Amino acid sequence: MNQLFSYGTLQQAEVQIATFGRRLESRAAQLPGFRLALLEIRDAEVVRLSGKTHHPIITRSGDPRDVVDGVVLRVTDAELAQADAYEVGDYHRVLAPLAGGGEAWVYVARDSGA
Repeated sequence: MNQLFSYGTLQQAEVQIATFGRRLESRAAQLPGFRLALLEIRDAEVVRLSGKTHHPIITRSGDPRDVVDGVVLRVTDAELAQADAYEVGDYHRVLAPLAGGGEAWVYVARDSGA
């Protein structure tokens, strides 16, 4: 199983069911060294699934005092690929350290240098 940190729409039950066919196991977590912003979504299918025209997006700040709250989702390799397909091109997936130890995959702004 993989750990996937979510700070946005992948936490929504309806998005999980539409994307993965099930509700995912999760636990609260924090990601230090990143800042949160909003991104306008132009993909009609993603807007339909999430019900939102703007989604959160994070960029690496490098400042450990910056912390993004979210959850860690447990996903299979196939579900990680499904999450990749759900995310629009403005995001890309990187491995990042979690507060308190361990690491998880997370979707960050493509132009963030992360």
